[in-house]
Amino acid sequence: MKVLVTGGTGFVGPHVVHAIRAQGHDVRALVRRPGSKAARTLESWGCELAEGSMTDADSLRRAVEGCDAVVHLVALLFGTPEEFRRVMEQGTRDLVAAAKEAGVERFVLMSANGAVEGRELTPYFAAKWDEEQAVAESGIPYVAFRPSFVFGPDGGQLPIQLRLTRFSPVTPLMSRRRFQPIWVDDVAAFFAAALTNEEATNRVFGLGGPDVVTWEELHAEIRRVLGKRRLTLRVPAGLLKASASIGQVLPPFHGARAAVEMLDFDDNVADPGPAIEVFGIRPIDLRSQIRRAVS
Repeated sequence: MKVLVTGGTGFVGPHVVHAIRAQGHDVRALVRRPGSKAARTLESWGCELAEGSMTDADSLRRAVEGCDAVVHLVALLFGTPEEFRRVMEQGTRDLVAAAKEAGVERFVLMSANGAVEGRELTPYFAAKWDEEQAVAESGIPYVAFRPSFVFGPDGGQLPIQLRLTRFSPVTPLMSRRRFQPIWVDDVAAFFAAALTNEEATNRVFGLGGPDVVTWEELHAEIRRVLGKRRLTLRVPAGLLKASASIGQVLPPFHGARAAVEMLDFDDNVADPGPAIEVFGIRPIDLRSQIRRAVS
């Protein structure tokens, strides 16, 4: 099977590519800069590189030609509403159209916990919900995953929180909400398995680890693993939002307020039971995730 992977050079992407390659499938990776370090790493693993972007429909058609499946991971963390619409919503619809035209037989989508109808709190959630609809309406057999926070040693929130605990005498708590961290290699295993698991076809699965924690409980566990004693400080949501509103006037922080609103709006808790039952993959617990990140 030849699989086109978008977002293969991001945080989760290399782990997914590695898992797909480990199952013996060929990978073609959509990359904006073939000469980048991340792209060269994928190439060294035996991946074919296809230069292009989610805003170039012609490049998407070229990238998907000859592929049997698509794994779509591209997402923006920050940006203007127009950027979310252009890259995630329209880009996904262009990719789906190209995949259908090319006769792709499987489409596996990275959605997000919270991407449900009527809960379009931020451009990110709205875009993820739109992506799900585009894939479901395409007629291509699909699988979509909605993970809670993804933890790993080389990206996402966990390294940031580890650095805070190691080097700061006071640890700020960003939210009072609960979430359900899942290890990045467990997420990758679900994506790789979804390529051939017929029982999963045309279904949407929540993903999360076995532990549901608050940010305060996360830092307590980090302190136990690191053997550190630290004070914690709960930052009022209003102060976080105000700071984000000021910061988002700068291009790198566009959408920062929306990210804070997402963080504090509701619990980010999934039901991984159906995914575990269908795929037979049991995610590791939070303490194991932290230990792997610091090893």
